[in-house]
Amino acid sequence: VVIVSLTMSVILFFFIVPLTVLFFIYLTNILLLLYQRNCEVKADPFSDVWDSARKTIATFWDIYARIWHGYELHGVENLPEGPCLLVYYHGAIPIDYLYFLSRLYLWKKRLCFSVADNFIFRLPGLKLLLEVTGIMPGTREGCLTALKNGYLVSISPGGVREALFSDESYQLMWENRKGFAQVALDAKVPIIPMYTQNIREGYRVLKERRFFRKLYESTRLPCIPPYGGLPVKLRTYIGEPIPYDPNITTEELVEKQVSKGNFLFSFQTKTAIQALINKHQTIPGSIWKALLGRFDKRRK
Repeated sequence: VVIVSLTMSVILFFFIVPLTVLFFIYLTNILLLLYQRNCEVKADPFSDVWDSARKTIATFWDIYARIWHGYELHGVENLPEGPCLLVYYHGAIPIDYLYFLSRLYLWKKRLCFSVADNFIFRLPGLKLLLEVTGIMPGTREGCLTALKNGYLVSISPGGVREALFSDESYQLMWENRKGFAQVALDAKVPIIPMYTQNIREGYRVLKERRFFRKLYESTRLPCIPPYGGLPVKLRTYIGEPIPYDPNITTEELVEKQVSKGNFLFSFQTKTAIQALINKHQTIPGSIWKALLGRFDKRRK
């Protein structure tokens, strides 16, 4: 009985923690609705009227990040003062990205517009939260408008497919997606690579994927329940910018190479992120090493 009880407790823990994250997201939306009603706020969600609410939300998630994952953010100095396109690796649950948005807002008071999968906008009860935090569909026009208005815009080309079917090898799953590169060219902004160490050790998905892959490709819905939630060490690294070059094509931007010293560093979008992974991540990922990382003070 004791063994069965312990086993069931462990199983429930691994599935309850991801559900807790979802609960906190909905709780955040409820708090925004209360703020809107009590303060009689009718302003545009992007206006400064919502700044105090955004700061409260960011503070909550930053406290959660510090306590549960010992979260660190490195390379903020690589972000330009003006607009840019952030491109990042998508974990099974992008909790690291919520942490990044929160700390960026607290440190720099900068709102980063985030491209999300269409299914996000079909979830009930999150409309106000999505609007206030700048979550938007991945249309070319929407991205260009945000960039031309001076905002940061972020996108994960791998999206839900990468979240569900990448694993502890941290394989990028971008297929042939190059639209983000065209947006950067049209907006004349740099691309900034970003990656979070150990995000796959924090949250994972089930290994048996052939059936789920077919189901996803036909429905485009996240059909595999994530599990995990262990308090592993998470560190987000913002890489060096890939500058806008008026003479480069979309294909060249995706595959761009820049000479630096006696070495040829590949700073094109995809391999720039792969370089961050190779530099900062143990491959294959190790849950034990990620947990022990909480006690490693040398990296701070």
